[in-house]
Amino acid sequence: MIEPVSIESMSRKAFDDLIRSARAAGRRWRRDSIAERLRVVERLRRRIAEDAETLAASVDRRPVPDTLTAEVLPLADACKFLERRAAALLAPRTERRGRPAWLAGTRLEILREPLGLVLILAPSNYPLFLPGVQLLQALTAGNSVLVKPAPGCSAPMRLLAGWLQDAGLPPGTLTILDESVEAAETAIEAGVDKVLLTGSLATGQTVLSRLAGSATPATMELSGCDAVFVRNDADLKLTARSLAFALKLNGGATCIGPRRMFVHQDIHQGMVEHLAAEVRNAERVPIPAAMAGKLRGWLSEAERDGAQVVCGGIDEQDTMAPTVVDGVPVGSPLLSANLMLPLISVIPVQGDEQALIRDSECPYALGATVFGGEAGARALAQRIRAGVVVINDAVVPTADPRLPFGGSGLSGFGVTRGAEGLLELTRTKAVSTRSGRGRPHLDPPVGDETRLFSAYARAAHGSPGMRVRGWIELLKTVIARAGRK
Repeated sequence: MIEPVSIESMSRKAFDDLIRSARAAGRRWRRDSIAERLRVVERLRRRIAEDAETLAASVDRRPVPDTLTAEVLPLADACKFLERRAAALLAPRTERRGRPAWLAGTRLEILREPLGLVLILAPSNYPLFLPGVQLLQALTAGNSVLVKPAPGCSAPMRLLAGWLQDAGLPPGTLTILDESVEAAETAIEAGVDKVLLTGSLATGQTVLSRLAGSATPATMELSGCDAVFVRNDADLKLTARSLAFALKLNGGATCIGPRRMFVHQDIHQGMVEHLAAEVRNAERVPIPAAMAGKLRGWLSEAERDGAQVVCGGIDEQDTMAPTVVDGVPVGSPLLSANLMLPLISVIPVQGDEQALIRDSECPYALGATVFGGEAGARALAQRIRAGVVVINDAVVPTADPRLPFGGSGLSGFGVTRGAEGLLELTRTKAVSTRSGRGRPHLDPPVGDETRLFSAYARAAHGSPGMRVRGWIELLKTVIARAGRK
């Protein structure tokens, strides 16, 4: 394991030296070819396959089998995605179409270059998979990386960093900071080139305020209060089983867990009964005391306004079973709070239009789920305000390494993972080369320039008839200009 850097024991000068070393290591790393960088990723994937249980056991927040499926296997899949796709995605691209005629002789090349030093602020709910994919994509793109784990979550990052070093990652290219807030603050103050945060809205706002002065770009994956749309042609048993799985997954601490269910009124009662039957005997999980107090108040308020707690709830020991609350009224905090808990609010609706209107009342827009016939569900998915929409399943398909993950609204901006997430860890450079000897803009004016440029505008951009007249006029103007030279 790699030991994390302790900010408390370091002087500011020592930390600045660490940042300079990380940047220098990154400059050396990016000089390696993409093939060489991907060989490191491949060796890591082989190590993950060999010692998967060891890596899973480093996450002590859940049973090893659960971590294997929720974090270790998706991380290995992300490695394989990079091995297959990264070289092509990061390769220089020459634009061959769409060049304006007046720029004849120019060639445009689009380059993808590393940003430099990337800071990853990792979450506690998936402390291996989420920062693991982000750091692998950042390294593959040629960056050096700092990772600040969430409290109590250093072990998987330390182990992964050690395995990467064993796989050939140069020392200094990846640095694991300690878990303190001060570590993140010091790194931002010292200067980084991009920040990736997975965390709450409040944390995101604090980080953005610190980045504003230096105009440092960021990708923010923030809070969620995800919607589920159950159309009148949905398979109720499949829907209930899928939602029960998602509610129980990771004790409910999943940012895209189901929180609000808009169900067609014709199947409302049956849907509630099916879901309650699926979760009624589920295991209870502990929840933070502060959140337990808030949630008790919100549930009591909702019940006073006509809602019904169908199953679950909080006991005196602040433990909670998957909770289904039916008939939650408009304006309830349950419909707009970031609840990393196994709770879902049920709202009967007359159809898709009403469901979309009710969904828009929530400021978060991270993920969403639709259940129903595929054609209608796909049509609805295109209208939902969310970064990720899953049809006829819940949560699991978002582990697809091809899938770009991110939200909008108060759920943040930018994406991680997939091709788009990889490209977000690069900057775009355009290189335009002019060949040949023709540089008409360097010649002194000859004749009526207004007539020339107006004729070109009509020839290039007018209606079909106007274009013909424009080309004729342009040809006459060019001939006349040539005669005056």
